[in-house]
Amino acid sequence: MNRAADTEILSIALDRGRIVISADLDFPRLLALAGATSPGLILLRGGNYSESEGLECVRRVLISVAAEDLPKSIVVVDRKSVRRRWHPV
Repeated sequence: MNRAADTEILSIALDRGRIVISADLDFPRLLALAGATSPGLILLRGGNYSESEGLECVRRVLISVAAEDLPKSIVVVDRKSVRRRWHPV
């Protein structure tokens, strides 16, 4: 889905009950403008991540945030912290 529009990615995630994982700052803005209550978003911040670093960030999110809370949350993760915000932002 590298070439899909951000709105299309959000729509697919919502339809399929998925969580979006991205470093793209457009996603929280789009969710906020829509007043969306889902899909969930894991936002990687703080620079470029290797695949293993990105997976480690996601692992930390999964340890820190309850699975039932992810679909209604925006989780911002960097190399040092995990922060969760409820939808809508």
